[in-house]
Amino acid sequence: MQVSVRDNNVDQALRVLKKKLQKEGVYREMRLKQHFEKPSEVKAREKKEAVKRARKLARKKLERES
Repeated sequence: MQVSVRDNNVDQALRVLKKKLQKEGVYREMRLKQHFEKPSEVKAREKKEAVKRARKLARKKLERES
């Protein structure tokens, strides 16, 4: 990942970098890797996330149709 600093504006470059890291999911992955997660917990979490994504997609689809 690369962020260019323009006009010595480091603060703006940091904001851009943080936004890119957030979008890539790096922060989320770091938080998940802080503690060991049992394989059964991983499966349960991933299933829960999949259900959440499916519900969100269905909700958005319903909104578009209305």
